[in-house]
Amino acid sequence: MADFIDSTAFNYEQGMRAKKLFAAVVLAALDDAIADDKKYGNGSEQVARWARSRDGREVLSCAGIDPSERVVSGLMDFVSKGVRTSVALSREESERRNAQLEAA
Repeated sequence: MADFIDSTAFNYEQGMRAKKLFAAVVLAALDDAIADDKKYGNGSEQVARWARSRDGREVLSCAGIDPSERVVSGLMDFVSKGVRTSVALSREESERRNAQLEAA
């Protein structure tokens, strides 16, 4: 019985690691689209095309993200803002956005 619990916990941990890996791929795709948007002006269309593709839907699903049109439009909106994912996920950026919301 203990072996079953250990293997279940191990499989769960492996699954969570894989999910984080696919989430990192999504963040990298967003960063690439932001770079394309700054350079060529077509980043939103690029990320939408990727997210609607079979590979994009598979990566989003494996990352635990529902590959719906609502998500695609959210990704496009994120890219159009032009804030890199590392900056958007930082504590300083979060505090700055919260301060803006409180001031408004």
